[in-house]
Amino acid sequence: MKKITGLIWNLLRQFKYVIVVFLGVLIVGFVDENSFMQRFKYEYQIEELRSEIDKYMHRYEADSKRLKELERNPGEISKIARERYFMKADDEDIFVLSDDE
Repeated sequence: MKKITGLIWNLLRQFKYVIVVFLGVLIVGFVDENSFMQRFKYEYQIEELRSEIDKYMHRYEADSKRLKELERNPGEISKIARERYFMKADDEDIFVLSDDE
């Protein structure tokens, strides 16, 4: 038994720097809150958020363009009211067709 423990201590003394470096890489790479795995998760979240920002920027540009059109042409307001809210002028009838069963 003493030979085995002596052999283990010799190996530990001989490879102490390798063991310390291995444990350090293991802790920093996988266990720590700033690990490589967390870094990949954060990169994925950043890409998702950038795509969401692009989506909202395109929507903002389209809405701004629509708003400018509404400011220039007052007839557009009545067109939107008819399309979205089913409003009508005094002299017309509206028929809403639906394919719902």
